[in-house]
Amino acid sequence: MTSSTIRVLDLFAGAGGLTAGFHESSERFETVSAVEMDPAAAASFEATFGRGIVYTGSIQDWLSSDRMPRDVDVVVGGPPCQGFSTLGKQDVEDERNSLWVQYAKTLNLVKPRYFVVENVAAFAKSTQFEQFVAATQPGGWLEDYAFRHAVLNAADYGAPQARKRAVLIGHHKDLPFPGFPGATHSATGEDGKKRHSTVSEWFAGVPALPDRDSVFSARSVEHHGKVFPGEFAPRELHWSRSYQDLSLKRFASIPPGGNRFDLPDELKAPCWRKHTSGSGDVMGRLHADRPSVTIRTEFFKPEKGRYLHPTENRAITHYEAALLQGFPDNHRFVGSKTAIARQIGNAVPIPLGKAIAQQLERHF
Repeated sequence: MTSSTIRVLDLFAGAGGLTAGFHESSERFETVSAVEMDPAAAASFEATFGRGIVYTGSIQDWLSSDRMPRDVDVVVGGPPCQGFSTLGKQDVEDERNSLWVQYAKTLNLVKPRYFVVENVAAFAKSTQFEQFVAATQPGGWLEDYAFRHAVLNAADYGAPQARKRAVLIGHHKDLPFPGFPGATHSATGEDGKKRHSTVSEWFAGVPALPDRDSVFSARSVEHHGKVFPGEFAPRELHWSRSYQDLSLKRFASIPPGGNRFDLPDELKAPCWRKHTSGSGDVMGRLHADRPSVTIRTEFFKPEKGRYLHPTENRAITHYEAALLQGFPDNHRFVGSKTAIARQIGNAVPIPLGKAIAQQLERHF
C-alpha cells in the first residue's frame, strides 16, 4: 500500500461486480475487506480478488466480529432489494429491507470519507430511503454525513445493457459532494458522446454453439468448509441447456427482435392465447443493434424475459450474460450453474461501477 492507495470496503459484495468496476477504473483502489453471506458468491469474490479478504456470513455477525477493517476511505455496497423491488409483491416488513441499517452502522464504525449505495430504482421511493435521509439530519446517527441520489442507466456508461439503478453517493460533511459521473454514451451518439454499446458488439467472436460443457464437472474448490464447482473464467461459462421439442419449435418461430406474440396459436401456451397484451419481453429475442434488457438472475429462462439469443435458437449462456454485465476476463466464478447465474444477475454492471469509481478518485 502506498500513500495514494484508496482503501475500499465492499458490503453485500456478491461476486464482486462493484469491486471489479473500482479495480478497472484505477490501480489506486485496493479492496481491503468484503462481506458476503452467500458462500458461493463469497468464494467467487475471493477467487477473483484474493484469499482472506471476504467475511462469509451475515453483516450482523461481521459487525460483532474482530474482522472489521480500520482506515477505510470508501464503503460500497448494495443491500438486498427484494423487499421493495417493483418486480414482485412489495413487503415493507421484509427483513432484508432493514439491512440498510447495518450498512449505516458500518459507516459509523469505520468512518469512511465517501460511501456508495447501489440499489433498484424503486429504492428512492421506499421507507428505507426516507429513514436513511432522516439519519443524516442534525441529531441523527449519521449526522456527520450527507448524500445525494440519482437513477443511472448502465447503458449511458458503456455497458451493453439498459439497467437503471438508484445510486447514492455520500460524503463526510467536512468534504464536498463529489458529484455523479457524466454519461459517456447515448442512444443517439449526440453531444459528443459515444453511441450505446450493442449486444452484437459484445457478442462478436462468441461461438454460436456453447462449447464449455465439459469444464463444469472437471473442477472443484473449497470455501468456508464447503466444496463448490469452480473456479471458472467467464469464457468457461459458455454452457448449453437441454430444451424440450416444444421450446425449440417456439424459438425457431420467433424472428429477430420478436417475442411470444409472433408465435402461431398452436405454439402458444394457453395463457398466452388468452392474454394478447402485456409484456413484449416474454420469450423475446435480444435486439442485436441495441443494449440488452436488464440481466436478471434467471436469464437462462426465455419465459422470464427477453433472453433469447439474437439469432440462435437458445437462451443466452452464462458467458454471454457475464459479457452483458461487463465482467472482465480475469474474473472468476464459483458455484452451481444456478448460483453463478444469481451472482451474474445480481451484480452491478462493471462499466457503471467503473464510472462511479472514476468520479470518486478525482476527489482523492
